[in-house]
Amino acid sequence: MFEHFFQCPYCWEEISMILDPIDGRQVYVEDCEVCCNPIEVDYRFESAEIVDFEAREIGQ
Repeated sequence: MFEHFFQCPYCWEEISMILDPIDGRQVYVEDCEVCCNPIEVDYRFESAEIVDFEAREIGQ
């Protein structure tokens, strides 16, 4: 597992999520641990390295 830190697109607090480092793209929704708003998380790993990450508001 891989811990990734980023800013919530709603409250701008730094939060972290545990990502599964399997090769390929993953997209899912998880609530912010600070403000509880739903965040769409979109990331991609290649050879156990994160190569793309985006956290956005739902509907954006």
